Amino acid sequence: MKNLLIIGFVWPEPNSTAAGKRMLQIIDLFKKENYTITFVSTSKKNIHSFQLENLGIKSFEIELNNENFDKLLLQINPSIVLFDRYLTEEQFGWRVDEVTPNTLKILDTEDLHFLRNARQTAIKKNKDGFKPFLINDITLREIASIYRCDLTLIISKFEMNLLIKEFNINESLLFYLPFLLNNTEVNKLSEYPTFSNRLHFTTIGNFRHEPNYNSVLYLKKNIWTIIKNKLPAAEMHIYGAYASEKVYQLQNVKDRFFIKGWIEDSKNAYINYKVCLAPIQFGAGLKGKLLEAMQFGTPSVTTTIGAEAMQSDLNWNGFIENDAEKFAEKAVELYVNENTWLEAQKNGINIINHCFSKEKYSSILLLEIENLVKELKKHRQNNFIGLMLLHHKMKSTKYLSKWIEEKNKKL
Repeated sequence: MKNLLIIGFVWPEPNSTAAGKRMLQIIDLFKKENYTITFVSTSKKNIHSFQLENLGIKSFEIELNNENFDKLLLQINPSIVLFDRYLTEEQFGWRVDEVTPNTLKILDTEDLHFLRNARQTAIKKNKDGFKPFLINDITLREIASIYRCDLTLIISKFEMNLLIKEFNINESLLFYLPFLLNNTEVNKLSEYPTFSNRLHFTTIGNFRHEPNYNSVLYLKKNIWTIIKNKLPAAEMHIYGAYASEKVYQLQNVKDRFFIKGWIEDSKNAYINYKVCLAPIQFGAGLKGKLLEAMQFGTPSVTTTIGAEAMQSDLNWNGFIENDAEKFAEKAVELYVNENTWLEAQKNGINIINHCFSKEKYSSILLLEIENLVKELKKHRQNNFIGLMLLHHKMKSTKYLSKWIEEKNKKL
């Protein structure tokens, strides 16, 4: 049976987050293989949540620490369970092991949370390197989750290398799966406004994600002053879902620095703008905003962390600069130099086609899953650390959950 159960940390919001777009890419991959898909989450749907029913996908709201999930699991009888981030594996992985023990367990990390945390800590402590902060509570939990699953999807080659070289995780437990895009022809760019028909700078990001707020704050404090003085007619437009009051307080009409907030179609945050600015100071994974900029023909300026693992050995869709003053200079150069801008556009298309091929990575993943299903028992026996972590003495999450479950029955 080709039944896929996805346990979402949140309901997909493709118009708000890159994670939401990635989830729909994964769903599309399995749908085309004729999987029956069910999506469940403990979170509440909101106006931004994607209508999964439009894709023929059943969806249910579930509760933590509730045996009703076990009944639902039996009813669905999934051949594959996909955990959206390590937190859902912690909460429901043990139930899958008990109720449907032969189900293939796949973890989608989205990005490595412990890496993002380590980099954020380094920034807060004003340290240059993140490695002294790499071992933390999140690291232990996330890597334990990787070992308990049969396969983990990793979005970044940098993160693949980190897990293999720094933590000695066997490659058989990991699978590199970047964003999945259709190949794009250079002439596709002719569908969008030309250099002379575009104005202003743009950026976008979900403000519940701390690296996005930090990036906008850094942009305003360290970069925009330089740009606005050199380009007195240019404006900075900032889009993103869940903008709080502290985000809107960054707006300054006099300085031409505008907080635009949520936008229904992110395409409109790019196609009429000349340059995308993303001075990302910390984070992990791949940056969806920069990939979308490439798709819509908008060159970008970002940092080393922003462009991390996104270009292979290809030229960037603009410039990569970590120094604030140089960052501003390159932004101005892209804004005023049409030849540089056009070359950057072409670089973006090249990156999409060589690094994010939907056809290539989808077929390899499906073959990997097929082989795992056939050899699941042997695969699990070879994962001794995973077997050890699944031993009952190490299942603190399970027993805490069962205690809460019993406690709730008495209320």
